[in-house]
Amino acid sequence: MTKLAIIGGSGLNQLEGMENAQQRVVETRYGTAEVTLGELHGQPVAFMPRHGEGHVLPPHQINYRANIAALKQLGIEQVVACNAVGGIHSEMGPGKLVVPDQIVDYTYGREHTFAEQGDVIHIDFTYPYDETLRSFLLASLTRLEIPHVDFGVYACTQGPRLESAAEIVRLKRDGCDLVGMTAMPEAALAREAGLAYASLCLVANWGAGLTEDLITMEEILQVIASGVEQIHQVLSDFIPSHCN
Repeated sequence: MTKLAIIGGSGLNQLEGMENAQQRVVETRYGTAEVTLGELHGQPVAFMPRHGEGHVLPPHQINYRANIAALKQLGIEQVVACNAVGGIHSEMGPGKLVVPDQIVDYTYGREHTFAEQGDVIHIDFTYPYDETLRSFLLASLTRLEIPHVDFGVYACTQGPRLESAAEIVRLKRDGCDLVGMTAMPEAALAREAGLAYASLCLVANWGAGLTEDLITMEEILQVIASGVEQIHQVLSDFIPSHCN
C-alpha cells in the first residue's frame, strides 16, 4: 500500500520517472482532490499537485482540507511537501534548498481545521515538521552534495500578492527566515489527520526590499525551473532510501 505522498508546489507538476501512474479523483466530505498513484524507483508513492492541474489555484483558494483528507483516505501516513518560497535569512538566497523546522502563520479566512462543533481538536503543534522525515531529506541533500540549509522559520502569508518591503522587515523582526503562501493550513491539517509531514523548500527570490532590484515573475520562474531539477534528484534519492 502506498504510504508516502509528495505534494508538489509551483513548478513541480509531476514526478519524473513515475511508473504505472494512475490518476484518482478522491471524494471527501470537504470536496474532491486529484491524486496520482504510482511507483518511483520501485517504491509506491502518491503525488498531488497542490495548485491543481495546470497550476490554476492560487494559494488562498486551495482546498487544503480536501487534499489532506483524500491522502488520509488513501492510507497515506507520511507527506513531503514541496514549496517555492522567498528568502529572508542571509543564507537563503535564490536557488537554495531549505528544510524548515518551524512555521509562523499569517494567513486568514482559510478553512484551517477538521474540528467541527462537538468535535474540538487540540493538536500539539510545538514542532510542526516531523523530525524523522526531515532527517531523511537532509541525508539525501548531503549525499547528493546539494547546497542546502537545515533550519528555517517559514512565514506563511495570505497571498497571492508578494509582500511589501515593510512586511519583509516585519517578518524578519518576527524571526522568520522564509516566506511562502502554502505551508498553512496544510501542515496543521496533516498533524490533525495524524500524518507525518515535512517540507522541502526552494528559494525562488529574495524577499521584497532585501536587494535594490524589483521582483519579477520571469526571474522567479527561471530559478524554479532550475531548482526543480534538484528537487527531483532529492526525491529520487529520498524515496528509495526512506522506504527501504
